[in-house]
Amino acid sequence: MKDKFVTFSSTCIPLPMENVDTDQIIPARFLKATSRQGFGDNLFRDWRYDKDGNPIPSFVLNDPTYSGTILVAGKNFGSGSSREHAAWAVAGYGFKVVVSSFFADIFKNNALNNCVLPVVVSEGFLASLFASIKANPKAQVTVNLEEQTITNEATGEKESFDINPYKKNCLLQGYDDIDFLLSKKDDIVAWENKK
Repeated sequence: MKDKFVTFSSTCIPLPMENVDTDQIIPARFLKATSRQGFGDNLFRDWRYDKDGNPIPSFVLNDPTYSGTILVAGKNFGSGSSREHAAWAVAGYGFKVVVSSFFADIFKNNALNNCVLPVVVSEGFLASLFASIKANPKAQVTVNLEEQTITNEATGEKESFDINPYKKNCLLQGYDDIDFLLSKKDDIVAWENKK
């Protein structure tokens, strides 16, 4: 079991770039591993570090001005190949939520399978959120999964978001697919015994 997803408020890390694909999220040369360990260290590797492995100070993950467990990304986040490693990297870095106006479907599903909540908002809400973070890097965002709302605390703007009901339940319970099946063990045994 994973941690249950609860309503929380956090500061955000802004990445106002559009069309960020999975190769930019986690470069292909890191895909040889089969364990999820260490992927967060290589999130946005080619943007975070130069060819000698030195941090690039201008990249947002290296800027101490920004922190938090919410990544606010530009439109069309997670496009490209279907590698689940991209979701592993996002989760491994510590993000609980990624906000964008559009996600590639495969990334969205991979994120949900790895206990990262992809929140789709309108382009207007996203623009306002980027403006709030730029004006005050300590601006807070509140995500309420139970009510399926996201609130920009700096402006009071709130939007609803959609999520698959099964995945919502899994996040709220801290289940992956196997945990969910195990939670139904007694029901499965009872059904089998009816035969």
